Amino acid sequence: MIATKETPPDRPTQPDPTATTGAYRWYALALLALINLLNYLDRNVIFALFEPIKRDLQLTDTQLGWLGSAYILVFSVAALPFGVLSDLRSRRAVIAGGVAFWSAFTFLGGLVRSFGQLFVCRASVGIGEAAYGPAASSLVADYFPGKGRAMAMGLLSSGVALGGVLGILLGGVLEEFYGWRVAFMAVGLPGFLCAFLVAELRDPTRPTTPLRFVVLLRELHLGVIGLVRQIWPLLVALAVGIAAAWVLTTRYGVDSSLDMAALGAAVGTGVVLTIARWVRLMRRAQARGESDEGVLGRLEETFADFVRAGRTVLRTPTLVFVFVAGAMISFGMNGLVGWGPAFLTRELGLSPGESSKLLGTWGLVAGTAGTVLGGVIADWLRRWTESGRVVTVAVGLLVGGPLAFWCLTIRETALFVPVFTAAFFFLSWYNGPIGAAIFDVVPARVSATVIGAYLLFIHLAGDAIAFPLVGALSDRFGLSTAILILPVVSMLGGLVILGATRTVRADMARVSAAAP
Repeated sequence: MIATKETPPDRPTQPDPTATTGAYRWYALALLALINLLNYLDRNVIFALFEPIKRDLQLTDTQLGWLGSAYILVFSVAALPFGVLSDLRSRRAVIAGGVAFWSAFTFLGGLVRSFGQLFVCRASVGIGEAAYGPAASSLVADYFPGKGRAMAMGLLSSGVALGGVLGILLGGVLEEFYGWRVAFMAVGLPGFLCAFLVAELRDPTRPTTPLRFVVLLRELHLGVIGLVRQIWPLLVALAVGIAAAWVLTTRYGVDSSLDMAALGAAVGTGVVLTIARWVRLMRRAQARGESDEGVLGRLEETFADFVRAGRTVLRTPTLVFVFVAGAMISFGMNGLVGWGPAFLTRELGLSPGESSKLLGTWGLVAGTAGTVLGGVIADWLRRWTESGRVVTVAVGLLVGGPLAFWCLTIRETALFVPVFTAAFFFLSWYNGPIGAAIFDVVPARVSATVIGAYLLFIHLAGDAIAFPLVGALSDRFGLSTAILILPVVSMLGGLVILGATRTVRADMARVSAAAP
């Protein structure tokens, strides 16, 4: 492992003990939960705008699906590096920079004039949001160690349900009165204030210093020129991929799936070339006997942490079950949230605004109640059995999945509303317990890195596939048939996570035995 640099003289060498007092930790949790709400609001607002965007930009359902997956693809790839960065550097700096970045590109989404421009904006939103998840989860776990952690994680994760449905509700209302462009710009603005507030948080386990802009860059060990120098092959490949996709779309009229394939191939090539360049530079430095300090040393340290996170997952059977089940949950739940407004508009004859209000209002009530109750039930069961948290997740999915399937076969609004509310209530139980289950079986020193690995896996194997797949099936068979795949996969996730009931006790004992 690489030796760290000495702490600067003006930097505190001890964590602030007041950061773990009752009042302050609840303030920090409230702020982080609010940011998580904005996180999911900004990412989900586009789903309420699918129909007007499709009309104004003349898109297919397949293209709409790719817009839904744009941020997920980037978010998934970036989550693991940001998780590592959060473990190594300032978590507050990672969160503050990420919130400001995703807010800016959410706002810019209202100024686009083509599918390609909107795709780039939504992909850029994913970069900022990837910085938030691992660092925030790690902070909350430190604010609430041991007892009450599932409840705290549930409250943090309440932003998933709350922000998700508020994004649909607020997006539909704003679109109805002002248009979809204003909707993007309006929901992007609050994040800038939250970025300022989170920069002032006191870290419960690490030294804290005010995060002025220059200090933020220093804590992240980043500089614009240095960053560009390290990733220039990826930037060049991204530019080539965007150009190729634009040419295929505008000049030859090629189907959007091929456009995105060209972009994906270019980005993949850029990632490979960038990593190859890093490896070559590190070998040269080692051959010259240079110090491991600096950018190359940090890259080598990052690779070591990637490997360590992967080994932790593969050597922890509970995490294998949680990762696979999490991907299935992500596929089903996020797919339902994304395609829900379009489904109601087309199948129940509602306007985009009416669809968003219906899903947003009842989803807000059911999602809030389900997320909080899921955390309470999981903590209660945890007193009696180590598998209480994974059992809570499984029960919610196995009850909510069939209700969701039934809901998607209903064509009367009066019956749709209560069935949807019940389904969303049970399907929201997993939010807090699944995160707490991961922290239960993972050493604290790599917790953010493992959470980053989890987010990487579930989104790449889950909703990144769900959105374009449902869109492509919809273009072929109709949305009413295509969307039925989503609750079925969610139910399968409930069955998979039951496997963790046989392994979680041993994995928790292993972590406890290894703790200092």
